[in-house]
Amino acid sequence: MTKTPIWQWSAVETAAAIKAGDVSSQDVTAAHLARMKEVNPALNAVVVDLGDSALKAAQAADAARKTGSELGPLHGVPVTIKINIDVEGQANSNGVVAFKDNIAPGDSPVTANLKKAGAIIIGLTNTPEFSLRAFTDNPLHGLTRNPWNPEVTCGGSSGGAGASIAAGIGTIAHGNDIGGSLRWPAHCNGIATIKPTQGRIPAFNPSATAERPLMAQFMSSQGPLAREVRDVRLGLEVMAQRDPRDPWWVPAPLQGPPPAKPIKVALAKIPNDMTTDSGVTALIRKAADSLADQGYAVSEVEVPDVNGVWQLWCDLILTEIGVLQKEQMLAVSSPDFHKAFDGIVGLAAQLDQTGYMKAISDRSRHIRNWMMFMEEYPLVLAPTTVRRTPEVNADLKGEQRIKEVFQNDLRFISAINVLGLPAAVVPVGLLDGLPVGVQIVGSRYREDLCLDAAAAIESKVGVLAKQLWSR
Repeated sequence: MTKTPIWQWSAVETAAAIKAGDVSSQDVTAAHLARMKEVNPALNAVVVDLGDSALKAAQAADAARKTGSELGPLHGVPVTIKINIDVEGQANSNGVVAFKDNIAPGDSPVTANLKKAGAIIIGLTNTPEFSLRAFTDNPLHGLTRNPWNPEVTCGGSSGGAGASIAAGIGTIAHGNDIGGSLRWPAHCNGIATIKPTQGRIPAFNPSATAERPLMAQFMSSQGPLAREVRDVRLGLEVMAQRDPRDPWWVPAPLQGPPPAKPIKVALAKIPNDMTTDSGVTALIRKAADSLADQGYAVSEVEVPDVNGVWQLWCDLILTEIGVLQKEQMLAVSSPDFHKAFDGIVGLAAQLDQTGYMKAISDRSRHIRNWMMFMEEYPLVLAPTTVRRTPEVNADLKGEQRIKEVFQNDLRFISAINVLGLPAAVVPVGLLDGLPVGVQIVGSRYREDLCLDAAAAIESKVGVLAKQLWSR
């Protein structure tokens, strides 16, 4: 490990080295800040540099270690936070010019949990306006580029988090996911993540002036992005600690009972109406083969009504936004946001009161069907996307392009948010020099099984970011 540059170490390795006294937090933090200074200007992934406060925090972390104080699992380890959750004293802008002075009066639960674990926050990462696009660009901080190829998207809305981690800035990045915003950037940037079960990681912003709509609360998750699956697991453990400000937080164990062996995996059949890329689907099958080689029982089967579940996500989220948020959003957002927003709205049915109530009821049926399906198949291997990573800001190229990206390419991602189920993403290889990831869905609070399977694929593929650094 000592021959490898510090910024390339995993979070697990970094924490162990600091705890053992093999390296100081100040040296580790300085190495990540130097890496940020080297690569971030071309990427624009970290849009608020917290280097000065990070070095002071690292100094305090080193002093605490010398006193023999009990050390948290991320003591002295550099991380980043997405700019749409509260970090006390910093602006939670959510990519919106009008919110550039929205100073957080306190820490969000995720921020607080990372700090309690000893993590050092080195910067805040970029997101699109209102974190509502799958492409990371905004008029406040600008466009974030993909470190593999600047002409393709880094994803969204946690695009800054994904690009920074792939490039070696920080060991773990915070992100969140209401329609794929952890899993899509993980795919685009060749890294790993977990979208946890709804209620696993507490969420709240002290700067918020109103509560989020109900289905937005139920479909949104906070989570970690990292280069290695073991770091995702560590990030999940830290972020998932109790916070009484979130009434939906659930004290579920992070490790569940072992399922019967061999663990059955459903390789999700792709609906006939989806246009696919043979190179992408070949890599999905490679992931299935990797699991089969390591003792999983993989069968290609049809999962319960992914088309209906996706449409339900679209209808519920866009109806809530239309009733409670649209007017305020459009009043302070850019023409690009308006264009992308109009295209997404065009995919949804705007529900009346009766339709909205029926749709919420119907959600329970879909969750029940998936839960029963997963009694037989504890894991589902599914695409993140069925086609190649699109160009930068593809959602600004008209309604047809938006339909292609959201309804066709990303259907398997957003559908899982409706269900509130955990889903990991892990890279499975490169296609024409760009990373491709796969999604592993588990039953409620079985993130452990998702990450076990992700680690099994990673053991065959390797850590993809290392190929990026060696180019």
